[in-house]
Amino acid sequence: MKKVLIINGPNINMLGIREPEIYGTQTFSELIEYISEEAAKNNMKPLFFQSNSEGEIITEIQNAYGKVDGIVINPGAYAHTSIAIADALKAVAIPTVEVHLTDTGKREPYRKHSYISEACIAVVMGKGIKGYAKALSILE
Repeated sequence: MKKVLIINGPNINMLGIREPEIYGTQTFSELIEYISEEAAKNNMKPLFFQSNSEGEIITEIQNAYGKVDGIVINPGAYAHTSIAIADALKAVAIPTVEVHLTDTGKREPYRKHSYISEACIAVVMGKGIKGYAKALSILE
């Protein structure tokens, strides 16, 4: 059974509360439940981590080295600002899929570029929480 680290960055824990017209009404707990169900279908064991802190995310990525088979990361706004998270992903060289609930390419200009993408094998965006299922299937 593959172990997959699911990393959710800043403000993802506020799903259902945060701008529901943009991010939907499903809660963070519902997201975790959905990912768990989808992972089971793919014979995967999800390990969950959420932080609003860039440093904690980097440490979690580094700690995953040699322990997981893949990473699904929704870096939130850090996608557009964090070279350090991208560098951590490159350092561990674990196959990683970047996920965004919305299509960041159709949003504010500052959201159009992701530093994280260059460290990932794929990017899934604009599919809401179903994007996580797509990311897991890419890591099969």
